[in-house]
Amino acid sequence: MPHRPLTSRRVRAVPPPLGTALLVASLLAGCGKPAKPPPPPPAAVDVVTLHGAPVVITTEHPGRITAHRVADIRPQVSGVILKRLFTEGDVVRQGQPLYQIDPRPYEASLASARATLAKARAAVVAARLMVKRYRPLAKAFAVSSQDMDNAVASLAQDDADVASGEASVRTAEINLAYTRLAAPIAGRTGRSNVTEGALVTAEQTTALVTVTELDPIYVDVPETSATLLRLKREYAAGALEREPDGSAAVSLVLEDGSVYPQQGKLLFSEVNVDASTGSVILRALFPNPDGLLLPGMFVREDIREGIRQNALLVPQRAVTHDSRGLPTALVVGADDHVAQRTLQTDRAIGTDWLITGGLSPGDRVIVAGLQQARPGALVTAREVTIDGAAVKPVAPATTPTPAPQH
Repeated sequence: MPHRPLTSRRVRAVPPPLGTALLVASLLAGCGKPAKPPPPPPAAVDVVTLHGAPVVITTEHPGRITAHRVADIRPQVSGVILKRLFTEGDVVRQGQPLYQIDPRPYEASLASARATLAKARAAVVAARLMVKRYRPLAKAFAVSSQDMDNAVASLAQDDADVASGEASVRTAEINLAYTRLAAPIAGRTGRSNVTEGALVTAEQTTALVTVTELDPIYVDVPETSATLLRLKREYAAGALEREPDGSAAVSLVLEDGSVYPQQGKLLFSEVNVDASTGSVILRALFPNPDGLLLPGMFVREDIREGIRQNALLVPQRAVTHDSRGLPTALVVGADDHVAQRTLQTDRAIGTDWLITGGLSPGDRVIVAGLQQARPGALVTAREVTIDGAAVKPVAPATTPTPAPQH
């Protein structure tokens, strides 16, 4: 069988499909320039929708308890203390005896004064009889005019001695009464500075004991003169809550945070402004039947100024300050974009700020996620409510499930 000569064969290249070519081209192009990443999703923030509501406006002031009346018991006569007639710390009534000074020297002085008075009265009787006897004799020229004048003068002198004796007796009676020291006011006694047998002197500087009246009791609060003027204007306008007698009502918060059960009334008793601090003392009067309030205690006094209708409260965590120090807040608009508002704040009420300008009812204020939110940025807002320090999401409204159709 004859053999065919070997000849070279030409291999024909088959073109790749179109899709494969585009994929290769794109890969080659990607090797030269990286692809652009997709944009980040909108930041998630928590918002609170503002609603106007009545808010009780109160002004809080730190203050100190001051006794209504204080009496330092000091002796007005000298002598030795025989008895202490009270127990330290007891409540005493007005006029109750507290100490007994040895009365014997003063009883003797009183007896001597009374004897001197009796002698002067006897001299008056004798002088009056002498004048009565001399008068007809002087008319008959049986005695000289000089003798008559001497008798009349002697009677006047004896009358003066009687008056002096009566004054001496009264002084001795007063000194004897001073030997029994009584409480000039009702109140609670402190510790006694003397015991039985101690020698005391009249009008000494050291008090034997101090009696403090605790019911009612004062609360003194330092406040700026500007605040005092505002309170007086509100009081004159009837904005301050008043007691039945027309005084402004106040309440107390004690050192342990508890609220004092009795309500007091505000007294504008201070008339001088401290030039160094620009402050005045606001004084309030509180009933203290149980003796719970003691002089020197630190308290916080709340003056109820009234109720502000349709007030806007914004959580303090939502309020920041700009470079000028002005309070600002971030608000999410209807298009879910963030806008910055400059606020006008009145005062702090609990954990909120009372807003008087910059926000309106219905505004959605950002309370969480402030670091991710910027003015003009698109965000995803979640409605929450704030109960104290806890943030709770608002439950979405449920839509009834439609009944299946057959």
